Amino acid sequence: MRSLTRLLCASVLTVTATASFAADYPNKPITLIVPWSAGGGTDSVGRQFAAGLQQELGQTVNVVNRTGGSGVVGHMAMKMARPDGYTLGLGTAEIATYQHIGTSDLTYEDYTPIALLNLDYAAFTVNADSEWETLDQAVADLKAEPNTYTVSGSAPGAAYHLSFAGFLDQQGVDPNTVSLVPSEGAAPGLQELAAGGVDIVFSSLPETLSMRESGRVRTLAVLANEREDAFADVPSAKEVTGSEWSQGSWRGLVGPEGLPQDVTERLVEAADSVWNSDDFQEFMASRGFGTVWEGPEGFRDFMAEQDRINAGTIEKLGLAQ
Repeated sequence: MRSLTRLLCASVLTVTATASFAADYPNKPITLIVPWSAGGGTDSVGRQFAAGLQQELGQTVNVVNRTGGSGVVGHMAMKMARPDGYTLGLGTAEIATYQHIGTSDLTYEDYTPIALLNLDYAAFTVNADSEWETLDQAVADLKAEPNTYTVSGSAPGAAYHLSFAGFLDQQGVDPNTVSLVPSEGAAPGLQELAAGGVDIVFSSLPETLSMRESGRVRTLAVLANEREDAFADVPSAKEVTGSEWSQGSWRGLVGPEGLPQDVTERLVEAADSVWNSDDFQEFMASRGFGTVWEGPEGFRDFMAEQDRINAGTIEKLGLAQ
């Protein structure tokens, strides 16, 4: 009986402590893990968003770059953090690829989704002297002349590679019939494109800007359902093909699995205010980053769909482990 009494008292104290914890959250500094290097796109988005969270929550939000293993190190740190709301992460599109490529057993189910903040679609860019004037002309030739054309822009299995390959598959083109020339990002790929070394480059639209303005390359379409406001001259793939396609590189606020509901709700409220602020929207627009908002439920559904699409694309590319 004494043991039972002690157990009941302990349970009451635990519930009381948890309720008290949630009520005064946050009452100390918060760490935001960014899984990529300082100075990159994810880092800049993370630091801007952290500054807004700091104002909304009234506590310091420290950005910590945990790099390595193609983002695995940082994403693992997010997963392993204590689920108390004081260690959060800026999760990226790689969450929906690791288990399929065999890089790690991490999946989207290892995290508490808080808010999807950003989604950038891949652009389909060709040399300025290319015979292709429109996306449908390019797709028709890729289909009619397999193993003839080359593409570059990233390493195999990166987010934009999967978006590009998945789009081709949707259009009836075997993605393996377009040879990938791996590159360390878009910049060297675009240089190779301008020099005539490859036929196509996939990348974000902001990454193509300087080369487009210099007249060395042309972007036929952005692989999305709508045109991007900052690049209104570039048609969307849906305009050309009539088919919806909404996959790309994304970033969202996450916590470790098991984050308390009250803490999650407080963070969603703060994240919503930051995302809708003039400071954040102007920052994202000035750098050409796409903004998109989904709360916890929508964000989880989005990650599940990205995971499903990536699994099929990775299998077809022969990258599955």
